[in-house]
Amino acid sequence: MMRRRRRACQRVAYARWMTIDWNQFTPWASLAGGLLLGLAAALFILLNGRVLGISGILGGLLRPRQGDTGWRLAFLAGLLLAPALWSLFAAPVAPRFPAGPAMLVLAGLLVGWGTREGSGCTSGHGVCGLARLSPRSLVATLAFMASGFASVFVVRHVLA
Repeated sequence: MMRRRRRACQRVAYARWMTIDWNQFTPWASLAGGLLLGLAAALFILLNGRVLGISGILGGLLRPRQGDTGWRLAFLAGLLLAPALWSLFAAPVAPRFPAGPAMLVLAGLLVGWGTREGSGCTSGHGVCGLARLSPRSLVATLAFMASGFASVFVVRHVLA
């Protein structure tokens, strides 16, 4: 009797731990976004001979080289204007931040520090570097993913 009750409690705890938020589960939109990102990265490297890494593009503006600023500014302007243009065709999605302003600032600073330490960001290593079969990008992407998994586990199961 006691053993059966313990198993039932374990199943309930496991089911609560392994739930999917079906309202936020968007496989088709995610697939389309991934395909568009891959296409953009492939076209960028084919047409410009450069890797589509956001931190590298932005970082290049901090130490500009002759004739290197225009395309970087155009790229970043496109990143900022694309949501505004999209809102002409579809209703804008209201952003939802499950953290306060201080946590968002801290997260942004940690991401910025991590991209400098890791010699690139998730888009540079995870999309472009892996596509080029770069061993350094594979290690960086594995580190990104492991850090993300560990962070979510700590926040949701240790600190919660």
